[in-house]
Amino acid sequence: MATAVKKTISLPPELARDAENMASEEGKTLSAVVQDALRLVKKTRLRSEFVQMHGYWSKKAKEKGILTEKDLQRYLKK
Repeated sequence: MATAVKKTISLPPELARDAENMASEEGKTLSAVVQDALRLVKKTRLRSEFVQMHGYWSKKAKEKGILTEKDLQRYLKK
């Protein structure tokens, strides 16, 4: 069984109502709604970091003339 860490958080009244309404509509606990939201934020951040890294390394590859898999293989054999 998974363990849980209890935390106390503060939310503005409108956001708290929204979260409680979501929980009710989805048949979830408030805790589950908050967990889902945090997972989504984490996933979004990781995706953004990946896109940034991909852009960086794509730029570096293009600077070296690496545009295809064959170009990469030739570069790595040097």
